[in-house]
Amino acid sequence: MTGETTEAIQRPEGEVKLETRGLNLHYDGFQALREISVSIEARTITALIGPSGCGKSSFLRCFNRMNDLIPTASVQGEVLLDGRNVYEREVDVPALRKRVGMVFQSPNPFPMSIYDNVAYGPRLHGVSERSALDETVEKSLRGAALWDEVKDTLRKPALDLSGGQQQRLSIARVLAVEPEVLLMDEPCSALDPTATFRIEELMLELKERYTIVIVTHNMYQASRVSVYTGFFLLGELIEYGRTVQIFENPKDQRTDDYVRGRFG
Repeated sequence: MTGETTEAIQRPEGEVKLETRGLNLHYDGFQALREISVSIEARTITALIGPSGCGKSSFLRCFNRMNDLIPTASVQGEVLLDGRNVYEREVDVPALRKRVGMVFQSPNPFPMSIYDNVAYGPRLHGVSERSALDETVEKSLRGAALWDEVKDTLRKPALDLSGGQQQRLSIARVLAVEPEVLLMDEPCSALDPTATFRIEELMLELKERYTIVIVTHNMYQASRVSVYTGFFLLGELIEYGRTVQIFENPKDQRTDDYVRGRFG
């Protein structure tokens, strides 16, 4: 990372939940991330913006080691959760992914009932008592602002829900295992404006309890929901700071060009 870029990286003002130090990521010889060092504040929303293929999603997947599922992926540097490097050999990866949940670009309900979708994670982690599962399902669906819409149809197939409801169900499924961090990879890209607005409202509610990191190509969305924004370009974190500063008074000309639509 150049000196100019390093100076543009700011530390958040509050408690740090996630941090990377000298993070590099390679896929079969291709370098997807270059020397990323950044701190992410707890219980707020951080947006990652930049052109397609610039490394945003690859960076997001480092926090819960989803890149481990790619045989050619190789990570160097540190990725810290509450000050501990998640890439240490003794880290329990399933336990990590319970703490750091992910919501993907397209809704991905399992081909089972609404109830069983939400109960899937708790069952996987050993919860079998019906009353405990019932409580978790209701709590999670309420947390995802979906309970009132589905409380009378919990045994119906999740695939019968609308796209926006399916995405909120995907969020409920993550909440059911009681994470601390929500990673959201373009969660509204497949949704209409009304469903997108509902997901954004939900994010603003959830940030009171969770640390949220969202990848988005929607500049308006980033400016509406996030407190901090990071701009990626060609695998580098060019600039990171408060969203209002990134959009109104960026320090790097490349950031200014991107947020004003001059490229990307």
